[in-house]
Amino acid sequence: MKIFLVLSQILYILCTLPWLIIWGMSFMSFDNGFGLGNVSFVIAIGLYPVAVLICCIIAWILHVRKRRGALIVNLIPMLWILILGVPLFLINI
Repeated sequence: MKIFLVLSQILYILCTLPWLIIWGMSFMSFDNGFGLGNVSFVIAIGLYPVAVLICCIIAWILHVRKRRGALIVNLIPMLWILILGVPLFLINI
């Protein structure tokens, strides 16, 4: 369990460098003006490091009491990687 938490959090840290580049480029969505979709897109991308930090802290707290809860909470940032990161990577290939 500890190994999974450590390895997944290392993956999250490694994903912050591409996140920084994608977050900077996400502001180009405002080129055609402000809209709810554009703002939501930038906020969704911008919340990744916040989610990583909060979920990592909560996962290590829950690790002592509820191991399954720690696993579920630790996988929440993986949603950003799967929903936003993988499609953006495949588009750029």
